[in-house]
Amino acid sequence: MKAAVWYRARDLRVEPVEIPRLEDPHQVKIKVAACGICGSDLHEYAAGPIFIPVDTPHPISQQKAPIIMGHEFAGEVVEVGERVTRVKVGDRVAIEPILSPHRDGHYLMERYNLTPLLGFHGLSGGGGGFSEYTVVGEHMVHPMPETLSYEQGALVEPAAVGLHAVRQSSLKAGDSAVVFGAGPIGLMVIESLKAAGAADIYAVELSAARRQKATDLGATVLDPQQGDAVEQLHELTRGGADFAFEVTGVPAVLSQAINSTHAGGETVVVSIWESDAAIQPNDLVIKERSMKGIIAYRHIYPAVIALMQQGYFRAEDLITGRIALDDIVEKGFDALLNDKSHVKIIVEPAT
Repeated sequence: MKAAVWYRARDLRVEPVEIPRLEDPHQVKIKVAACGICGSDLHEYAAGPIFIPVDTPHPISQQKAPIIMGHEFAGEVVEVGERVTRVKVGDRVAIEPILSPHRDGHYLMERYNLTPLLGFHGLSGGGGGFSEYTVVGEHMVHPMPETLSYEQGALVEPAAVGLHAVRQSSLKAGDSAVVFGAGPIGLMVIESLKAAGAADIYAVELSAARRQKATDLGATVLDPQQGDAVEQLHELTRGGADFAFEVTGVPAVLSQAINSTHAGGETVVVSIWESDAAIQPNDLVIKERSMKGIIAYRHIYPAVIALMQQGYFRAEDLITGRIALDDIVEKGFDALLNDKSHVKIIVEPAT
């Protein structure tokens, strides 16, 4: 089969690899139908390795680079191990790609995303969604209703990040929130804020195309090139937002996010960072603000799928391109790096 294999930064190759086989009675083989290119994938391609193991194998996958990429995906179950009970051949499933200690078809930790061994199928070895077939543990598969497309299934993973970020905040119905960055995850945060009952949602974004996407989803959008965004937010919210969500990974934006909230406000850092970011601690201390980080998600795929059935996280609002696996570098990764009008590009590996 063909797969997109990461060798090093800026070296992603579509090449033939062996079709994976079941090696455990709790494993499931998936024919991949749709796989999204994630911001984390872009970080690995442009400046990695970050999660990709290079010097030593990942302790769970037992693999290191070169590895197959792709962790936002959905597909059809084509083979199951003899002890698999969650799904059967022919089922349509979305994949939860977290690598965390597991046994007999279950994660071992309640907060399994916080394991020191954290990895991701499609970033840390073990196969990935940028391939025609891949094998995962049954604890990683979630059945999808017939009403959801495979493209919707590929959006469950990034939507889970957005929903987890909002759930881990202290936000209550009626609160206000600002999202810095209206890329794929930022838009998912906006949708999650709507589902959580936020009364006023603001977004700060450089790209005109992404500002339009955020507007279409109901946010009041600011262009940071047109004046001081923090000052504008304080005016719009009469003193600062209740919550800020930082989803850019740009060092200067972290301070802006903190200062966009009122005294006692909360900032949630969602980004994965390529470099350090400086803040003035007094911005937290003197106004008794708080700041917290989130990584990935846990126990949330069923909630995302249920919200999708209610009309949240719609593919038609978020997908801006569909490409074949052979075109993944030029029309996928390079396009996303060079053209910020794109939001989510879906790769269709199956032949």
